[in-house]
Amino acid sequence: MPDFVMNIIFCAAGLVVGCLLAGIIAFRLGVSHRKKIAEKTIGSAEDEAKRIVSEALNAAESKKKEILLEAKDEIHRQRTELERELKERRVDIQRQERRLQQKEESLDRKIDNYERKEEEIAKRQKEVEARLAEAEKLKKEQFEKLELISGFTSEQAKEHLLSILESELIHEKARKISEIESQIRDEADQRARELITHAIQRCAADQVTESTVSVVPLPNDEMKGRIIGREGRNIRAIETLTGVDLIIDDTPEAITLSSFDPVRREIARIALERLISDGRIHPARIEEMVEKARREVEATIKQEGERAVIETGLHGISPEIIKLLGRLHYRTSYGQNVLNHSKEVAFLSGIMASELGIDPAIARRAGLLHDIGKAVDHEVEGSHVEIGIDIARKHKEGDAVIHAIQAHHGDVEPKTIVACLVQAADAISAARPGARRENLESYIKRLEKLEEIANEFEGVERSFAIQAGREVRIIVRPETISDDQMVILAREIAKKIEENLEYPGQIKVNLIRENRAIEYAK
Repeated sequence: MPDFVMNIIFCAAGLVVGCLLAGIIAFRLGVSHRKKIAEKTIGSAEDEAKRIVSEALNAAESKKKEILLEAKDEIHRQRTELERELKERRVDIQRQERRLQQKEESLDRKIDNYERKEEEIAKRQKEVEARLAEAEKLKKEQFEKLELISGFTSEQAKEHLLSILESELIHEKARKISEIESQIRDEADQRARELITHAIQRCAADQVTESTVSVVPLPNDEMKGRIIGREGRNIRAIETLTGVDLIIDDTPEAITLSSFDPVRREIARIALERLISDGRIHPARIEEMVEKARREVEATIKQEGERAVIETGLHGISPEIIKLLGRLHYRTSYGQNVLNHSKEVAFLSGIMASELGIDPAIARRAGLLHDIGKAVDHEVEGSHVEIGIDIARKHKEGDAVIHAIQAHHGDVEPKTIVACLVQAADAISAARPGARRENLESYIKRLEKLEEIANEFEGVERSFAIQAGREVRIIVRPETISDDQMVILAREIAKKIEENLEYPGQIKVNLIRENRAIEYAK
């Protein structure tokens, strides 16, 4: 290899080495310079840190001092408040202690007064006991002297005084009863007379009684044979379908229909009249006519019930009750139509209720429904009052109406004015002239019972039922019954008549007492 190449290589290597050395030296110088800069920076950071720490310590110290000062101020303030509160409590406790002390002193004074009064009472009690003992001794001595003077023992004297007092009390009692009854009767009679007269004047009613037996006229007596039919088949068909007995007797051109149920009797009457008018009488035709008559009667029942409700101005009555009201159109009591009677009672009750300032609608409702049980009393067990109560309860009638139904015959004591009004209106409607008829037998029994009740009382000599049972005149024994006792006896007889008899209107109890002195001149 040539020398210049080797020189070039050596030069190049030397140059590379020099560059490396220069780089190393430069690196070291850089590192040394950075180290110095870093050390200088660290030194300044440490100084800054020391400064910050110093400032923080100074701030913390000042904050600590401030907090300590605030804490001391707060402690001082709380201590001041606590001392003030303690002072107030001490004052309050002292005040309560003074009050308690005053109360104790007052109680002590009262106890002393009570003890002193107890001693005085005990002392007075002993004095009273001593005086009572002395009074008892004097009383005993006086009784002994009185018994000796009068000739009566103490028991005999008591009996004598009680008998005198009893006679005086009877006289006073009779006089008072007579005065009060007279005053109340005058006022009540006047007011009741006005109300009832006003109600009767405003309630116009017919005076016609109705028959309880239906009679069907015939065009001729030959029709009787056609109604009976071959071997009685026609009459049996009529009686079976209607439940009515046909009485065919010697009465010319007439057939009598008899049944306890007025609705059945009406159905039979209509069917029979149509059969007679048609002329075709056989079992099939009879069945057809009876069915048509039944439908017609049912329609009439509904119409009559609705008419009664409309005439009395009532609302909200159950359709079933309306049908039962319609059935009353065919029901009679002592010859009086029960539906007409119920409407009369409704009108009278409503008028009297209006005069007394009571709701007339309730009174009319109770009056219209008071005999509703009579619509089915032939079909249901029990009296018409009990049946009517069950019907009213079943159809959600009010308590006032139910009670009026229950009390209208006096089965229970009337507790409401409405019940009293219905009871009075029922008696007015039943007792007015021409309203009812009574068979002779029951009339005579009622008069006999009236005299029998009067004769049961001690001191009654004879009694007479007069004025068709409207008055009972009683003759008393003057040696047994005094004038004062007559007032009490009349009241007792009237009360027993009310309890044991059923009658329309009222019965006057008239007692007569007389003394007779008889002597003969010879």
